[in-house]
Amino acid sequence: MGTRIQRQSLFLILVAGFLFLVRVDSIRFDLESGHTKCISEDIKTHAMTVGKYHIVNLNEGQPLPDSHKITVQVRSAYGNSYHYSDHVSEGMFSFHAPEEGDYRACFFASDHKPSTTMTVDFEWKSGVIAKDWTNVAKKGSIELMEIELKKMFDTVQSIHDEMFYLREREGEMHLLNRSTNSKMAWLSFLSLVVCLSVAGLQLWHLKSFFEKKKLI
Repeated sequence: MGTRIQRQSLFLILVAGFLFLVRVDSIRFDLESGHTKCISEDIKTHAMTVGKYHIVNLNEGQPLPDSHKITVQVRSAYGNSYHYSDHVSEGMFSFHAPEEGDYRACFFASDHKPSTTMTVDFEWKSGVIAKDWTNVAKKGSIELMEIELKKMFDTVQSIHDEMFYLREREGEMHLLNRSTNSKMAWLSFLSLVVCLSVAGLQLWHLKSFFEKKKLI
């Protein structure tokens, strides 16, 4: 029974790791001129990430107005820049994340009078799904089965890396809990000492007061 539960737990962890690593975030948002909109993505070290963006043309058959231009910059949590495009209506970026953390893609629209609002479509892929398997097949003349095997290998590798990452996070949380419990124990002890000291001072003060009044 215990072995069965362990297998089910391992399966759930693998599925959760796969869903966490292989994801596609596609959103559409409004951006007003003179304002900035930032979107963050948690990316693991050496993970592949690809982003595509464009301003949606709400008037089909007509060109976009000159005011519909944006500036896009992608930065890591440490402030390093990995993409920058100025005064564009569309673009894309792709890179292997050299550092782990939250990466931010910021969209800025220049100020215009009168103010204008544009709709931006943004798709951000991270993990295994971010790889362009079509180009891989064309460049290497790889058979379909070989491509599927490579996909499976990369997926398993991603799950393996995610499991180690979760284990490290679990260890960090365990240390944090121990540290917090230790600090709370010292705080409780200090509070008890302070309460006893205050109670002792009150008793001493009352005793001195009654002695002066010759009540005792």
